Amino acid sequence: MISRRDFLQTAVAASAIYGASGVGNWARLAAQQALTQDQLLEFDTFGNVTLIHVTDIHGQLKPIWFREPEINLGVGAVTGKPPHVTGEDFLKMFDIKPGTPEAYALTYVDFVSLAKGYGKVGGLDRVATVINAIRGDRPDALLLDGGDTWHGSYTCLKTQAQDMVNVMNALKPDAMTSHWEFTLGIDRVNEIVDDLPFPFLGANIFDAEWDEPAYEPYQMFERGGAQIAVIGQAFPYMPIANPGWMFPGLSFGVREERMNEVVQEVRDAGADLVVVLSHNGFDVDRKLAAQVPGIDVILTGHTHDALPEPVLVGDTMLIASGSNGKFVTRLDLDVRDGRMMGFRHKLIPIFSDVIEPDADMSALIEAERAPYKAEMEEVLGTTDSLLYRRGNFNGTWDDLICNALIDEREADIALSPGFRWGPSLLPGAPITREDVFNATSMSYPNAYRSEMTGETLKIILEDVADNLFNPDPYYQQGGDMVRVGGMGYDIDVSKAQGSRITNMTLLKTGEAIDPAKTYVVSGWASVNEGTEGPPIWDVVESYIKRQGTVHVDPNKSVKVTGA
Repeated sequence: MISRRDFLQTAVAASAIYGASGVGNWARLAAQQALTQDQLLEFDTFGNVTLIHVTDIHGQLKPIWFREPEINLGVGAVTGKPPHVTGEDFLKMFDIKPGTPEAYALTYVDFVSLAKGYGKVGGLDRVATVINAIRGDRPDALLLDGGDTWHGSYTCLKTQAQDMVNVMNALKPDAMTSHWEFTLGIDRVNEIVDDLPFPFLGANIFDAEWDEPAYEPYQMFERGGAQIAVIGQAFPYMPIANPGWMFPGLSFGVREERMNEVVQEVRDAGADLVVVLSHNGFDVDRKLAAQVPGIDVILTGHTHDALPEPVLVGDTMLIASGSNGKFVTRLDLDVRDGRMMGFRHKLIPIFSDVIEPDADMSALIEAERAPYKAEMEEVLGTTDSLLYRRGNFNGTWDDLICNALIDEREADIALSPGFRWGPSLLPGAPITREDVFNATSMSYPNAYRSEMTGETLKIILEDVADNLFNPDPYYQQGGDMVRVGGMGYDIDVSKAQGSRITNMTLLKTGEAIDPAKTYVVSGWASVNEGTEGPPIWDVVESYIKRQGTVHVDPNKSVKVTGA
């Protein structure tokens, strides 16, 4: 008799041939070089349970451009494993032809040319169309939101996320978890949560004083005759990656032992299927799946990975659904006799020129944006470079931000956080105020100007590098590498903490950074309370207006080895 693990491995292996994961459908689209809404939504309904997953929308209501990363390194045991595969290697791994719709959606290869042919992606009115179609086929489908929803845009900032709350409520999720939501401040979060018509889940969020759960840990649903437990797992490293003073009294963490307890609790309560709605990040979830038995599906988020097939860890299936409203995942499951017997999966790309927008959702989105339309649409300048953010070490949006910090704040060196959120802009495009806010909008935006020694700069780079490249995923506590302007360095990602960064150089003179010397450094998004300075969007807007047309040279100041 075939084991459940062997069965799932066989199912994933066969998916590219039989379309169980949607790859076969995408292959037909690639061959036809044409897209229709019906083809994107085509699905062979299966089993008795349907899960719909969206995550990391980051406030993006409208269609956008979004370039996938060029560099996404894995270290240790996950080197070269999905999602740490990009570009041509990604195309080969998943048998995707260059130049096809799926190549455009899932990689950076030939991005500008393909973007002009295939158009923008996302838009929550298009997402609504997809979700409504799935519900038309499976009326009791569960819609699950992986968090990073109430953050990341001009209107989200100005309304304290009420725009996203209103739009997401109209989509009618069944549950959500969280991360950047808490940077609204604990009072605002609780004000929103108290009025949500669905549960805000976080089994790993505790009241620090009373050492008890601060939010609902899980929700039970009955679907297709099966009992489904959805366990929420919020971003574990909130007080490290974001300002702890914004949510005092809460403690987070991976809490592996706690997850073991909750999984056992829901199994004892009769759960036939255990789903973890997670914002851990892919590698943390991969380790969690290996450590905690009894989880059937982890809907993973935070690291913005988009994979056309599930990744199996033992008996647990990991699903990655991308970011910024670019994809919706549909997962159909056959759940019988207290276990998952089979699945069909499809990562649905939201090609905004192909999918008809839902009229009611379009009207709601326009109403939310209307009070801010004139301010958002003001053109500040033009870019003759592709502006994007994703990548382990640099992105041109952050290179532009660093250039602005150096010029506007009269600094030697600039630091920009390794955020993953924010759409892209094509060469030749106007830069609007909305575009700037899409890359900078947050609740602690002050652009500081201070003096730091070379030794301090090295400590900062080493600390961030360990957050990204520690071989134990549970110690990977941040985003991508801090972006640096005005300074170059070498990094060996295979080295131990404190030994990765060498050859730090001040670019304007070519001199080595002196550990004892002091440099003027400007940056933004400090987690320290009371940070002084103008908001980063004012700094960037002033710089773009002075430049007129911005140009970002290829960044060759970071040399990477050990990968």
